[in-house]
Amino acid sequence: MVGTPKAKPVEVQVAGHTVRLSSPDRVMFPDRGFTKKDIFDYYLAVGDGILRALRDRPTTLQRFPEGLGGETFFQKRVPTRGVPPWLGTAEITFPSGRTALELCPGDLAHVAWAAQMGTVVFHPWPVRAHQPDHPDELRIDLDPQPGTDFADAAQAAIELNALLTDLGVTGWPKTSGGRGVHVYLRIQPRWTFVQVRRAAIALGRALERRRPDLVTTSWWKEERGERVFVDYNQMARDRTIACAYSLRANPRATASTPVTWAELPEVEPDDFDLRTVPQRLAGGPDPHEGIDDDPWDLTPLLEWADRDERDGAGDLPYPPDHPKMPGEPMRVQPSRARRSDG
Repeated sequence: MVGTPKAKPVEVQVAGHTVRLSSPDRVMFPDRGFTKKDIFDYYLAVGDGILRALRDRPTTLQRFPEGLGGETFFQKRVPTRGVPPWLGTAEITFPSGRTALELCPGDLAHVAWAAQMGTVVFHPWPVRAHQPDHPDELRIDLDPQPGTDFADAAQAAIELNALLTDLGVTGWPKTSGGRGVHVYLRIQPRWTFVQVRRAAIALGRALERRRPDLVTTSWWKEERGERVFVDYNQMARDRTIACAYSLRANPRATASTPVTWAELPEVEPDDFDLRTVPQRLAGGPDPHEGIDDDPWDLTPLLEWADRDERDGAGDLPYPPDHPKMPGEPMRVQPSRARRSDG
C-alpha cells in the first residue's frame, strides 16, 4: 500500500532570515493532532511575548525530534556544524566549572530555528549574555505538593504579592503550564547566583511565616505535607524554568502564560494552550509588557536573609547534582539522619 506523501519543506522569512521548516506535517502532540508546523506557527504568533522572555538569554532547548511520543533531550550546546551563520550564542558556566555555548535569541528567527529543530520547551537562564554570572531575574516557583493543586499555588502567589507590595516591588505572575505558578521579579544584575538564591530563600521563608498552613520551604518531601513548596533551588546556577509563552510537554499542549494579578484566582492551566494563547495576545496586551521597566534593588531581601541567619535559619540544601557549597547543611533526609543518630 502506498503511504501518504510527506509534506515538502517550506521556507519562511523571519526577522530578515530564511528559516527552513522540514517535515511540517509531523505530529508532535498526538492527543490533539498538533503538528510541527502548528508549533512553528504558534511561536511566530506569540513572537513579541516570547522574545521578551528570551532575548539575549542563554537558553536550553527541550527537544522532541519525533514528537512527544519519541525521544526527548535537553540541548545545552549549540551544534558546531549545520547551523545558520546568523545564529547567536552565549557562553555559560555550569556549577562544575565546565562551559558551553548555548542558543542566545536575539530575534524571532532564533525561536523559529529552534522550533524547526523539534524544540517544544524553552528554558532560558535568568541572566543576559553580557552578564552571565549575575541574574537579572529572581524566579519564585510555587510548586503544589500532593493534596494541593493550582488553586493553592494561586493563593500562595496572592499572599506573596502582598509581601512584594510591602517591599515596593512588582511581581509578574504566570502559569507554569502545569499545576504551579511562577512569579518573576526583575532585579538589577549586581549579585551572584549564590546571593540571589539566598534572597529567594529569605522571601520564601517570609511567605512561609505568613501562611505556614499553605506554604513550605522544606527541601525534603517528607516534611512538606499538603502545602505549596517554594522551590528556591530554581535560582541555583544551571536551574531553569520554562519561560513565558513556552509550550509545555504535556498531552494538552498547554503554555506557560503571563496573567494579571486580578486574573490569577480565576484561571486554570488548561485555559492556555497552543490554540488559545495566540488568540489571547491578539485580543489584548501582554500582561508582562512592562517587566523590564524598573529593575529592583535586591538589598532588602538580602537584609532579610542576614536576619534569618542571625536567628539560626541559615542556608538550605542544594540539588543533589550540585557541588557541595560553603555553609550548606548536610544533604541527608531527616528520617535517615534520625535513624543514624539512634
